[in-house]
Amino acid sequence: MSFSERWAALDWDHLRLSIYSKTRVDVERALANPSRNLDDFAALISPAAEAYLEAMAQQSAALTRQRFGYTMGFYIPLYLSNLCANVCTYCGFSMENRIKRRTLDEAEIAAECEAIKKMGFDSVLLVTGEHETKVGLDYFLRALPVVKRYFHHVAMEVQPLDIEAYRALVAKGVDAVMVYQETYHAPTYGEHHKRGNKADFHYRLQTPDRLAQAGVDKIGLGALIGLEDWRTDSFFTAQHLDYLEKRYWQSRYSISFPRLRPCAGTLQPKSVMTDKQLVQLICAYRLWNPQVELSLSTRESPHFRDNVLPLGVTSLSAASKTQPGGYANPEPQLEQFAISDERSAAEVATSVRALGFEVVWKDWDNIYDIARQAQMASQTAAG
Repeated sequence: MSFSERWAALDWDHLRLSIYSKTRVDVERALANPSRNLDDFAALISPAAEAYLEAMAQQSAALTRQRFGYTMGFYIPLYLSNLCANVCTYCGFSMENRIKRRTLDEAEIAAECEAIKKMGFDSVLLVTGEHETKVGLDYFLRALPVVKRYFHHVAMEVQPLDIEAYRALVAKGVDAVMVYQETYHAPTYGEHHKRGNKADFHYRLQTPDRLAQAGVDKIGLGALIGLEDWRTDSFFTAQHLDYLEKRYWQSRYSISFPRLRPCAGTLQPKSVMTDKQLVQLICAYRLWNPQVELSLSTRESPHFRDNVLPLGVTSLSAASKTQPGGYANPEPQLEQFAISDERSAAEVATSVRALGFEVVWKDWDNIYDIARQAQMASQTAAG
């Protein structure tokens, strides 16, 4: 059974009503439970839970320190191409947008890698528009050896592929793949994906199954906050994660919280999430799932990121550019969307250290080692 079959058994309207019907009693029960289920998660993302944000934040921070210690992973997106064969209403790369298109060749990729490496990063996320013929598997297989010369950990956020393609990417050194469903509400999905392969809702929905079957180490999930009711979309994301962890326990998982940002186009969010509600969602995910990695991007402001960081976040992007060539040869008109946190990597690192965290420029294998070493040293000193 794929998640597509589990999704078909879930009723969006019924689940939305269930979330909005949760009471203070449901929230208090969820907060008191030592091990929380999906019904508890529904209570924690409900409007009723907003009155309990302080208690949620305290528990979330404690669980995060217990599982991840005082470490914060840093990564940076590297945009390889803004070519795209899809028409998506919310994306600056959408085929209908009249912007300059650019795809980096191997020399340009190396120049980007050198510029990024100078900032200290050892974890990079490769991003492209979705163009199967010009920026597809063959292109990725040429680009990866260049990138792997510079970085130990390489993640990708590209178009959905088949299992054999993912196996080929793993063989070339891909460690993680992020594939966001955008929204789990099929009618709304159809409204915003008007043309191209991305219009196939179920093929995208089944992508994490293919990733896990191909042996990808880490799989990233998330919904684009603003396309639909954020509470219901987040509950479906949790359903997806629950399914994957139980069926493909060998893989690791991460959740991201992208809110709609300005881009080429005029789409206005259908569902507006406040900063307070984003804090609520981050804490709810942590209280429900202590081991999942939670990532916060430069879509959010410096003030917000600094303040929410201790509550549940485990990784941050920094110094992000959302256009191909953005680090070595930037052209702002090529960007996918506007970022909010424009600080340099060094400035973000300084803020993170000021909060008492150790900055880790690689992925979690190194972070886990640091956390274990710190725990062992603490136990030795106590003994």
